[in-house]
Amino acid sequence: MAYQPIVDTATGRPFAYEALIRGIDGESAYSVLSQVTEANRYSFDQACRVKAIETAMAAGIMDSNARLSINFLPNAVYSPMACIQLTLRTARAEGLPIDRLIFEFTENEQMGSPEHVAGIIDTYKQIGFSVAIDDFGAGHSGLDRFVRFAPDEVKLDMELVRDIDTDPRRRAIVRAMVGMCAELDTLLIAEGIETAAEAATLNELGVRYHQGYWYARPALEQLPEIRAHA
Repeated sequence: MAYQPIVDTATGRPFAYEALIRGIDGESAYSVLSQVTEANRYSFDQACRVKAIETAMAAGIMDSNARLSINFLPNAVYSPMACIQLTLRTARAEGLPIDRLIFEFTENEQMGSPEHVAGIIDTYKQIGFSVAIDDFGAGHSGLDRFVRFAPDEVKLDMELVRDIDTDPRRRAIVRAMVGMCAELDTLLIAEGIETAAEAATLNELGVRYHQGYWYARPALEQLPEIRAHA
């Protein structure tokens, strides 16, 4: 696992660290995910959750107030309560409080029944986890999923962030998202930020939580420092 901070720009401190899959020699997430099949999807998803928690704890996440954000595969969850037991046991064994866990699922992933995904989200919320939609705005059904799943957090896709300082259309969309999330009490995160101008524009639009190379690159099995300009 590699970790990248989600920065609370109001304090300059990490709100959370996202656990990102890498190969054993640092290979890209794609090189790993391309090997996931229907036959191994469940065991892979379970192993990633355990590895994310164990590695983050070893790296010192409890030395801060930061949460741990883990990506999960809805299609790997055949029963929300049964499939979460290993995660709960691992968190208890490692001493990670349940309310410090965020589970992200991407808008890009092909998923089966929306009712099944809604059932997963409802179960996770009842347990005490937060749930986030990742890559929001990258797919055609984003607003529908926002309404149906009522996530605690939404992560703007980097295509909406890229060059936002020079693109009035992107600014208009993000400005509308800021208002909508505020009204619905949903935390809005911008990811993929790479420049000072993008960061400044997002702050001006009211996006408080930022993630991207401008603040820190992902670090293998470490919690990277946030760069001073944050």
